[in-house]
Amino acid sequence: MKKCSRFHAIVLASTSLCVSLSAAAHDAGEVDKEDLARLYPAKRAYSPYAGRNYPTRPLFGDTHVHTSFSMDAGAFGARLGPREAYRFARGEELTASSGQQVKLSRPLDFLVVADHSDGFGLFPMLIGGDPKVMGDPQGRKWNEMIHSGQGAEAAIDIITSFGKGAISQAFFPLPGTPAYRSAWDETIKAAEEFNDPGRFTAFIGYEWTSNTGGNNLHRNIVFRDGAAKAAEVEPYTTMKPLGSDNPRDLWRWMAAYEEKTGGQVLAIAHNGNLSNGRMFPMIESFTGKPLDAEYVETRARWEPLYEVTQMKGDGETHPLLSPNDEFADFETWDKGNLDLSEAKKPAMLEFEYARSALKNGLKIEQDLGTNPYKFGLIGSTDTHTGLSTADEDNFFGKTSAHEPNPERVTHPFVKTPSGAVIMGWEMTAAGYAAVWATENTREAIWDAMERKETYATTGPRMVVRFFGGFDFVAADAQSRMPAAVGYSKGVPMGGDLAQAPDGKAPSFLVAALKDPLGANLDRIQIVKGWLDAQGEVHEKVHDVAWGDADKRRPDASGVLPPVGSTVDVASATWSNTVGDPELITVWKDPAFDSKQRAFYYVRVLEIPTPRWTAYDAKYFGLKNLDPKIPMVTQERAYTSPIWYTPGS
Repeated sequence: MKKCSRFHAIVLASTSLCVSLSAAAHDAGEVDKEDLARLYPAKRAYSPYAGRNYPTRPLFGDTHVHTSFSMDAGAFGARLGPREAYRFARGEELTASSGQQVKLSRPLDFLVVADHSDGFGLFPMLIGGDPKVMGDPQGRKWNEMIHSGQGAEAAIDIITSFGKGAISQAFFPLPGTPAYRSAWDETIKAAEEFNDPGRFTAFIGYEWTSNTGGNNLHRNIVFRDGAAKAAEVEPYTTMKPLGSDNPRDLWRWMAAYEEKTGGQVLAIAHNGNLSNGRMFPMIESFTGKPLDAEYVETRARWEPLYEVTQMKGDGETHPLLSPNDEFADFETWDKGNLDLSEAKKPAMLEFEYARSALKNGLKIEQDLGTNPYKFGLIGSTDTHTGLSTADEDNFFGKTSAHEPNPERVTHPFVKTPSGAVIMGWEMTAAGYAAVWATENTREAIWDAMERKETYATTGPRMVVRFFGGFDFVAADAQSRMPAAVGYSKGVPMGGDLAQAPDGKAPSFLVAALKDPLGANLDRIQIVKGWLDAQGEVHEKVHDVAWGDADKRRPDASGVLPPVGSTVDVASATWSNTVGDPELITVWKDPAFDSKQRAFYYVRVLEIPTPRWTAYDAKYFGLKNLDPKIPMVTQERAYTSPIWYTPGS
């Protein structure tokens, strides 16, 4: 027997004999170089779309919808359950809890019903007169109030009692009780019923609502799995001893779930702006000590995304944190924590907003070896109506009490005895999650979330691409298939750039296309954050592409003039006579230092358009409104960052 080469011996190691190449050739017949060349073409396929294995369109959805199964949503009038939430998201017309007809302009691609795990399913029990409710004096009182026209008083009493821990456990749904299990089973069944792979994805999920002292540390939990695995557990609560308000304990629960079931789960934090400095700590609020290796490694493991914009304000940055950013003051909620029980102090802001967290993450990574704030960005609504509405002209409010009515603009949203108040007009019509998934399935969307190939929008469904590498050139922006260039020469949003080749700075291919039903684009910006040699963090916002480029030029100091506004507030209209429908460019960092850690993300701005308050004013004929109520907005998108790490 002939000896085989070392290569063929390895290839055939699983067999007991080594076959002679010449014998193999005779068995298959003769072959020549020309025959083989036809099998291995030197050119790509004629069809530019053949063989593509990367995401070709963004999927839009909402990872944060509450229904009547959430105690607070039910208390404030929500009567739509998980099934109705999925029906609405996939494009059906429904009757809202306020009795109004409502429908989306276009269906969403996916949805997570994320009801609060504390008090899960309480309100359907109260309204329906469950025997355990009626057998308890407190429960019976609330049932009778709801059915005798005192629903608002009952809702306030329920919320207040829950905050004090004074709801009777004789009927309050707790993990392990039949009522709690029933609510979770109904949630799972709804997701299974409406999950339609390839057309609409219904995720199983819930919200873990840590809110000690009114300080928001909430997380939405999203399962990659179906009923077979999700039904093996019940949601983790914040109520001791069954649960905990400490995120470390939530992460332990997530690890236990994966170990028990072989499934996969991730957490998405939101509303750092209402945490009073606790969402992105350097000093852990539960211990009073600096973050340790366990915290940063575990958070990085379980929380790949952050919900950066939603109905309770925008969380990208704050004007005090980014004084040189002319667009920083957008839908800002900075009066206090979630229930306004503690007023906001300027020192808290650094630990509440996404951009400052991304910067501090570079510091922590240098000290501890892991960046706990290496998150991608999404938007979602946090609606408590069961209706995922983020469009300004179709905004059905935060709660069912704030569904369209003549008073919602001028009525307080939150008001405390001390006089602190958030007005109804301060609600934000936002936002949605955009995910670059290879197909519309639970697995593909979840995997894209985990790898952070996502972006946030405040509502419009604009298409945004963002790639980073070291070899992009200006000609790449002329391609009508920027993704083909982007994936072949770089990494997408959410990716990492390793040590720069000698003499090269990172370059970025970025493209944006307007929402087909929406406004033109004002500009594309790239936001850079970096850590210098002295351990200080910095940021800079670069205008890299803009509409009306033949008329608009940066001034001597580099400031780009405003795009202008076509908004007619009285008629709540605008025209696409300014801005551009699409923008694309290649940008190279002009101040790159290969020894410094950095991140880059994209912000896309639309031209000004009417805010939901302008649509309300027109529809309801509102007059003499307070001049400080904004009537114009500038919608936007934020991509997940691309990180640069020297020496990696």
